[in-house]
Amino acid sequence: MKKQLLLTSLSAVLAFGLAACGNSNTAENSGEASNAGKTSDAGAASGEKTKITYWTGDRHDAEFVKEKVAEFNKTNTDGIEVELVVKGDDFDTALDLSFQTSDSPDVIRVKENTIGTFYKKEYLAPIDEYLSDDMKAKFPEMTDLNIFDGKRYSLPNYGTTMRLIYNKDLFAKAGVTNPPTTLQELVDTAKKLTAAGKADGAYGFAQNFKSPASAFGRSARVIAEMSGFGGFGYDFKTARFDFSGFKPIIEAFKQIRDDGSMLPGVESLDIDPLRAQFAEGKIGMYLSYSSEPGVYSTQFPAKIDWAAAPAPTIDGKVKGASGFLGGQWLALSSKSKHKDAAWKFMEYMYSDQMLTTYQEKGFGISMVPSISAAAKTPEVNGIEGFLPNQYDGVWPVYPSVAPEGMKSDDAFFKYMLNGGDLDATISDLNKRYNAALDDAIKNDGLKAEPDPSFDPAALAGKFAK
Repeated sequence: MKKQLLLTSLSAVLAFGLAACGNSNTAENSGEASNAGKTSDAGAASGEKTKITYWTGDRHDAEFVKEKVAEFNKTNTDGIEVELVVKGDDFDTALDLSFQTSDSPDVIRVKENTIGTFYKKEYLAPIDEYLSDDMKAKFPEMTDLNIFDGKRYSLPNYGTTMRLIYNKDLFAKAGVTNPPTTLQELVDTAKKLTAAGKADGAYGFAQNFKSPASAFGRSARVIAEMSGFGGFGYDFKTARFDFSGFKPIIEAFKQIRDDGSMLPGVESLDIDPLRAQFAEGKIGMYLSYSSEPGVYSTQFPAKIDWAAAPAPTIDGKVKGASGFLGGQWLALSSKSKHKDAAWKFMEYMYSDQMLTTYQEKGFGISMVPSISAAAKTPEVNGIEGFLPNQYDGVWPVYPSVAPEGMKSDDAFFKYMLNGGDLDATISDLNKRYNAALDDAIKNDGLKAEPDPSFDPAALAGKFAK
């Protein structure tokens, strides 16, 4: 299966502080040869500007990227001007709409759970023709993460770990010594934190349920993976969807809400408002990515003492691995009318200087071996809790399907809000997702083969320093 190649390639490059596989390049020689013989779309000689747009859904690094875009606009000699557009959780929908009109961006931020879909929708253009030999050697190739049908569509920047983020001040006030390691402890701790924070309007737990996919993707997913279940409901042993592993997780989240231990109004809570509330001390715990230290350093300076810990598991036993995510960053739009100019901007963003600064400021842990070897450990509060540990690992890529009816995240959130028969909900999800899987195998050439020897526990510990 493709997963073996993926695991092998990723385990070779993702360890934090990995020894360099070659001497570290400077920003000046990180790919300048790749545009030899090419001319920019810009009419630099005539003084006209070639305007391109870069769309991203990332907000944790928005100020940093805004600064670097302004720097590029000021210093590039090709007459290129980049407009940065930062979208919210509606990024995918907005991108779909843009490709139905004439307003699609030139450069697109892609992620491990979107690049495959964008590729299938033909939103992306391959970048192989732009890559110098040095760049091809420097940036890891990752099948189904940045390579599709033998062509590269993106290059990695940073990898992401997932953790439980908690308010140490509220923990101390509630007399809670350690972060929860089981679902029951998560429920009990949320209740204690809420009781302790009641006078100040603080609650024990929250998640950004304005977008159930985003909320569960940074919470239920990692709990499931640490407990030995596929984070998207896919069982690699049987090559079938089975959401039964999510039952105790969704029940625990519902219990937290029923107890009154969840921040009111989470159904309309986006991730940035959640972060703002956490920074003010109004939330005791939530689960998210390793982008959070940068957020509380610059975007929402934290007024509390906080830390990060491994996500809890269903029963306190680690039977899988906390997914280490990444493998891509920027991609070239297939509809761009200024691909050469867009690539010059991408090349600037992928320079050694840029990637090194990105890690050292705490925005992410580099997946590029030469960068991770040369960059300093970020001096950002809270980053130590996100560094790769014995529980982190890379899961194989699961097959992405489009079931008829309600998606799993929406179905689970509906149960959290309204109750009902969770077993029936899970049975219905299994039926619809497997029907979509069978249809994709039959009609779209999707490959999904059982791997009886698949052991999620064997994925853990690949990235311990």
